[in-house]
Amino acid sequence: MANTPYPESYYAASANAVPPRPVLQGDVEADVCVIGAGYTGLSSALFLLENGFKVTVLEAAKVGFGASGRNGGQIVNSYSRDIDVIERSVGPKQAQLLGHMAFEGGRIIRERVAKYNIQCDLKDGGVFAAITAKQMGHLESQKRLWERFGHTQLELLDQQRIRDVVACDQYVGGMLDMSGGHIHPLNLALGEAAAVESLGGTIYEQSPAVRIERGANPVVHTPQGKVRAKFIIVAGNAYLGNLVPELAAKSMPCGTQVITTEPLGDALAKSLLPQDYCVEDCNYLLDYYRLTGDKRLVFGGGVVYGARDPANIEAIIRPKMLKAFPQLKDVKIDYAWTGNFLLTLSRLPQVGRLGDNIYYSQGCSGHGVTYTHLAGKVLAEALRGQAERFDAFADLPHYPFPGGQLLRTPFAALGAWYYGLRDKFGY
Repeated sequence: MANTPYPESYYAASANAVPPRPVLQGDVEADVCVIGAGYTGLSSALFLLENGFKVTVLEAAKVGFGASGRNGGQIVNSYSRDIDVIERSVGPKQAQLLGHMAFEGGRIIRERVAKYNIQCDLKDGGVFAAITAKQMGHLESQKRLWERFGHTQLELLDQQRIRDVVACDQYVGGMLDMSGGHIHPLNLALGEAAAVESLGGTIYEQSPAVRIERGANPVVHTPQGKVRAKFIIVAGNAYLGNLVPELAAKSMPCGTQVITTEPLGDALAKSLLPQDYCVEDCNYLLDYYRLTGDKRLVFGGGVVYGARDPANIEAIIRPKMLKAFPQLKDVKIDYAWTGNFLLTLSRLPQVGRLGDNIYYSQGCSGHGVTYTHLAGKVLAEALRGQAERFDAFADLPHYPFPGGQLLRTPFAALGAWYYGLRDKFGY
């Protein structure tokens, strides 16, 4: 069977050393079979193992191969649609539960890093940067909204103050969230995988799930083996393919592009982001950036609907970087890559159960780093019979893309074009 390596990226090139993991061959039994060794799967596995379950994880390629090992590395609170939008959709009781969970993912990441001594360049502090007065007004409302749910580590930044934290003259202000932050995302996933194994969990790489035999005692088949389990957790997200057709119809893989500069040196790096916070702007099609542990700038943005790999990522993203930081015009780009995330029509995550024993979480819609860690805890709670928080997510309304899989890409791209115009003209 073909060996799928990591795609070339800064994260793959700077990943911590890990032992090779086996391919599943033959039959194994577990309490829970987790499909996918990204953050959702690894977080689920860790919470389950800590509660005494026997867990087997199947990964089609390598740990963190998908979005978990390729994202911008930013710890951003809440969901891709904020709590006020959820409240209008589902009412105050469900919104209250989801609102209090909106800030839990970042805490889980920090607990994991501390408990299992994960080396992933964790830094505190994330900035939402406003380009227009209207965006600044939205941040002021967002601060009041988040504080309603007990989230108090927030500071509004005026035009002078934001210049102190990011050397970019595009912004009229912003909001600093000290419970936000940034990490080396692949090393976080690799550290969580090592934690899973330290608790007796087994991870098989290069072992894609090709078929699920549903029923009272479900079986997950791979090319060379199978896992018999009491429960299955489907955590493939944008890399699930058509393994579970019911899930594919309600979501669309999208690509986002990332570049990484050569090392900038301490002085230049500190001049760009003096406090080493990460930054994302407030546009619908947003740009995001941060420094790495070895003082490179990671800069991402752009969305390719339908998850094609664009031919020249640097040509798409470098102009965005230079608009923010013209002082980097002579700096070399060492790495450029794309990674897929899973978009839902509502832009809210999809959580649920198929039959009595197949659980799933998917569709983070670009807010995956924190949400996936929360999702693992919520899924583990549901398997232990504590379903209140699981049900709060499972009851969110979801819709198939108009026109099915054939038309979902052009429809979404048309929507993005519209919002791109809104960003451009400051609506």
